[in-house]
Amino acid sequence: MRHADREIKDKEELERVIRRAEVCRLAMVDHGDPYVVPMNFGYSEGKLYFHCAREGRKLDVLRSNPRVCFEMEGEARLVRGEEACQWTSRFESVIGWGTATVIMDEEGVKDGLRILMEHYSPGRFDFEPRSLSLTAVIRVDVERMTGKRSKRSS
Repeated sequence: MRHADREIKDKEELERVIRRAEVCRLAMVDHGDPYVVPMNFGYSEGKLYFHCAREGRKLDVLRSNPRVCFEMEGEARLVRGEEACQWTSRFESVIGWGTATVIMDEEGVKDGLRILMEHYSPGRFDFEPRSLSLTAVIRVDVERMTGKRSKRSS
């Protein structure tokens, strides 16, 4: 990282950024072409969870190549300047790599959906059996991640 002073290395701090993020961009490789999808997500014990339909491009790509990269921002805002080169951003972000597994069994889907829902709203949720039969969960086992935070203004 070019600005080592902005790197977030501490696992607990990385996880705080993840908890503040609302969207995770999941990047895959589809027959040599990059493919990235913004998704809702959950995180627990070093694993990311996403949900999707049981058929579609994401699942086809992941079955062919389960290696993924992901990115999310915890807080981001534009800071306007008087002149063009004075504009900047304040942000914190996490980028990581891992391996995806597609989960289709009812209990696995329920567990993944619970983790995903806890990210957005604490509490207990029940899921309709029909919805569970139409839903797949993508679990990403995070192998490594790093973070970056913009320089704070005084």
